[in-house]
Amino acid sequence: MPVEPAVPCARRFRTNYPRHSTRHVPNARRILNRDHPVSDFAQTVKQQADIVKVIEGYIRLRNAGAQRFKGLCPFHKEKTPSFNVNGGSQQFFYCFGCQASGDVFSFVGKIENVTFPEAVRIVAQKCGIPLPKREFSSPEEAAEARLRTKLLELHETAAAWFEEQLRSPEGALAREYLAGRGLSDEGIKKFRIGYAPDSFNALRDRLSGMADEATLRASGLFSSKEQEDGGHGRLYDRFRKRVVFPIANEGGRVIAFTARMLGTPSEGEKAGPKYINSPETPLYSKGQVLFNLDKAKSAIRTVGFALLVEGQMDCISVFLAGIQNVIATSGTAFTEQQVAILKRHTQNVVVNFDPDAAGANAAEKSIALLTEEGFAIKLVTLEGGLDPDRFVRERGVEAYKEAIRGARRQSDHLIERARLLYPGASADQKVKALNFLLPHIRRIPEKLVRDQFAADAAQKLGIDSAVLREELRQAALRRRDRVEARPAALTEVERVLLRALAITDPEGEAARRMAAEALANQPAWFEHMGAFPAMQALAVRAANDPMDVVEDAAQRALLAEALLGESRMPEADEVESALQELEERIVESRLRDLRAEIGEAERRGDYAELAVLTQQKLELDRALRQLRGPKPLQP
Repeated sequence: MPVEPAVPCARRFRTNYPRHSTRHVPNARRILNRDHPVSDFAQTVKQQADIVKVIEGYIRLRNAGAQRFKGLCPFHKEKTPSFNVNGGSQQFFYCFGCQASGDVFSFVGKIENVTFPEAVRIVAQKCGIPLPKREFSSPEEAAEARLRTKLLELHETAAAWFEEQLRSPEGALAREYLAGRGLSDEGIKKFRIGYAPDSFNALRDRLSGMADEATLRASGLFSSKEQEDGGHGRLYDRFRKRVVFPIANEGGRVIAFTARMLGTPSEGEKAGPKYINSPETPLYSKGQVLFNLDKAKSAIRTVGFALLVEGQMDCISVFLAGIQNVIATSGTAFTEQQVAILKRHTQNVVVNFDPDAAGANAAEKSIALLTEEGFAIKLVTLEGGLDPDRFVRERGVEAYKEAIRGARRQSDHLIERARLLYPGASADQKVKALNFLLPHIRRIPEKLVRDQFAADAAQKLGIDSAVLREELRQAALRRRDRVEARPAALTEVERVLLRALAITDPEGEAARRMAAEALANQPAWFEHMGAFPAMQALAVRAANDPMDVVEDAAQRALLAEALLGESRMPEADEVESALQELEERIVESRLRDLRAEIGEAERRGDYAELAVLTQQKLELDRALRQLRGPKPLQP
């Protein structure tokens, strides 16, 4: 990759610098003398660097007179510039808004989230100042550093060579594939996409003069077959007849490749995997690299969050569409190392993984790690089950931006997923849904946030029992992983309905038929009840003995409790009253759900949905008033 020209940040030394007063800057003397202990090299870099030119590489500055410059502070949000840079002999910056201050190394260290030595190196490179030779503590350390340097050279040469092959006649099929994916020549150049020709030796021949066989083998660019004696066979190119995507480290240096298969295998040729990645090398560990972070980190700082996608093509398409704060995990769930890397740049993440099962599982694992580290997380679910790449190409970038703006909170996403995985209103399904959520809830570091998540889950899953709500709250607060399903005591409504459905006397047929018809016509009213399976069996029992038709032992115990607790069979008006109370509970539960949905629509600013939900709420309020209103007088 051609090295970008150094920022012209070196100062021309003059003796007639005006001396600027620092009396208006709080603690200015301390600012100018609080540097780290500096080496001779760091002092040389500081003397030659022009802080104005360096900072202008990150933010826009305007001349405020007498070698003083102003701009919007990159370290806090503001509309009126309060960030000042002194370009005279003192060479410092100071923000009157957030009090950030320091020299050129302080600025670079803060904005790049790097250590002081790394900041010195970055400033030196920007100013075109050669880095001094590094001193090593042992011959082994020196050999390791030499190997890494050589591997970087090999990867840079390989990347440039792959780019050349893409432009060659043999790269026509690859160019056609990339055009079909919506990539322009500028996009291909931006991401340095190349082509590995259908040859076992072409890249090896290109690089063999640059390094010995051991170094070539360590690069991961080649494969070899293991011999019978355990030795290694002849090296051959790892990537063949594939589109090649370079993977860069945070500094933009190529350290590995991903290669996608082109076309279909020839007759008799064994089909290889769709994608091949570089193996682990001294340069590259898959779990320690975030694809595109080198290009995205500046935008992440600017917009305040990272957009996390699953695949490299997703990342490339979204970035080239203009959303530049996007990074990818390269098809794997987040690792602790990747979380630590990202945390240096932001603690706000919007996750948009593929909608298939693998993508959903990867998203859940990523959420788990991010949650433990205190990240604020939102999730995007795209319409039509599309991945980000296809969505941007088919629906357009504005539709994708709208989807990002409508990203749901982590808790809302997970609760909805729990409802999809464990549908139904039975107690058993609700316990399963809660046990899906609890590992996520307990990872949240803040107690208040855990409690709120638990309350939302109980409301949206329709948990009416105060006992179960309290158990969920306690499990969340104590960070337990599971809620145990316990046999619930029968409610009075359940007792009345079980006794009615168990009636064998013809005189009570009206009450029995009323309960059975309600169960047949409105099964959703009863699904949440612990005795629902017993009721179902009793409703279709014909003339059989009630205790015989209920096969489950736990359900027979509930039926026995109801029958032994009251020997008198219920009257029809008692059943009617129980069913009315049950209907009231159902309406109240739906009203709770609607209130939550209305709040969510208000947060999204979806006023069309808000109008529909508000109308539904008014209708349910009216229905509840009618249920609770005065009963008509009996003749």
